[in-house]
Amino acid sequence: MNPPAPQPAYPRVNSVETDDLALVLRMATGDESALAACFDRWNGLVHAIVTRILRDQDDVQDVVEEAFWQAWRLAPRYDATRGSVETWLLTMARTRALDRLRAARRRREESIGDDDVGSVVQTGHGDTVSRDDPSLDAEQSERRTLVREALRALPEAQRFALELAYFGGFSQSEIAERTQQPLGTVKTRVRAALQKLRQTLDVLREEAR
Repeated sequence: MNPPAPQPAYPRVNSVETDDLALVLRMATGDESALAACFDRWNGLVHAIVTRILRDQDDVQDVVEEAFWQAWRLAPRYDATRGSVETWLLTMARTRALDRLRAARRRREESIGDDDVGSVVQTGHGDTVSRDDPSLDAEQSERRTLVREALRALPEAQRFALELAYFGGFSQSEIAERTQQPLGTVKTRVRAALQKLRQTLDVLREEAR
């Protein structure tokens, strides 16, 4: 009896990788259910990777969502020869997380950061002044006037969101729930309000000199 003929050696294909590739191919054709399945499969790992880089959970959630939407947009360009779907997803998530981290650092390095603006805004509404140094009283009074004018110049929706954040002590998630607005909208309004507040305060300070 002749021995069986040797079988050609084929590379072993991981079933998970095969399933992932099928999902990406479906995503490339516009199949949204494939995106949902990909999210369910990899959300936990992507979330864990992003959490190692970012501390703020709102930022983490934003980056995770952005990474999957980027995968959706770039699915037609996915090249399996350059890495697995897992590597592809994690690379995008890590890149976006690092971009968010660098952007936050740049904002802190600006002449007036968000925390500084918050301090200035609160000073503008505070009632406490120094009783020992009249020059400090005058300086704080001038600052309050500048801040009030800057706040009045903001669009109503932005001013309301900013006041809830800095005077009401609400988190952005709580503001979204309170105002029945998407969290992204609240973040955009607060960010835009802070930027306009900085610009207006700079102008008012120059005019006051």
